[in-house]
Amino acid sequence: MEDKTQLGSVDTVIENGVATITFFHPSHNSLPGKLLAKLANEITTVGNKDEVVVIVLKSGGDRTFCAGASFDELLSIKDLDTGKVFFSGFANVINACRTCAKIIIGRVQGKAVGGGVGVAAATDYCFATKYAAVKLSELAIGIGPFVIGPVVERKVGVSAFSQMALDATTWYPASWAEDRGLYADVFDSVEEMDKAIDELAAQLAKSNPEALGLLKKAFWKGTDDWSSLLAERAAMSGRLVLSDFTVNAINKFRQKA
Repeated sequence: MEDKTQLGSVDTVIENGVATITFFHPSHNSLPGKLLAKLANEITTVGNKDEVVVIVLKSGGDRTFCAGASFDELLSIKDLDTGKVFFSGFANVINACRTCAKIIIGRVQGKAVGGGVGVAAATDYCFATKYAAVKLSELAIGIGPFVIGPVVERKVGVSAFSQMALDATTWYPASWAEDRGLYADVFDSVEEMDKAIDELAAQLAKSNPEALGLLKKAFWKGTDDWSSLLAERAAMSGRLVLSDFTVNAINKFRQKA
């Protein structure tokens, strides 16, 4: 039987000061641990390249942006240490975006679930299509959006984050996410979105890199404790994923998928 947690890729193309990082997984762009580690490392590595001024973060395919955690891998977790390491993967991606010296533009072509919402929220300026509905489904499978909570709340506010976290089975449309600041702009088509991304990226690539770096630091002011905070949140999720309640809930979701 094929091990889905070993699939997926992270690729980067650099052109005219713009680095486009693309992650992909055949299971709706879900993010198993090894792919999360690759993505965090790539964001950090690319962010340290002098020839890169701005980064575009996107996923492959034309449907789901990111389905969040891999159900297969969640079910394989049998001890607290393994659980903490897995959820730290999302923490590492968020912190890589946060500490990256370069501005990151997000490209969300389709639905974002759980950790996928966290990835979108971790970008500095996020574009989406009208198909990019969002859902925080963690509570529905017995966990809770603990690791991604700080970065989502930072974008949409406590009220909207609470709404998504508690109503864990509802899809919130892209227009709702735009109104609350997760998305800067929403487009009717991928083509229109990509045109806007190309224009902004080209504009930023001609900007003063030092000024952009200082703006980046200003945007993320007050998050210096996130390395420890998100590690604590990963431990919470790692503990909860071991419970019978969560295992049963994940199995039910997996059967519907």
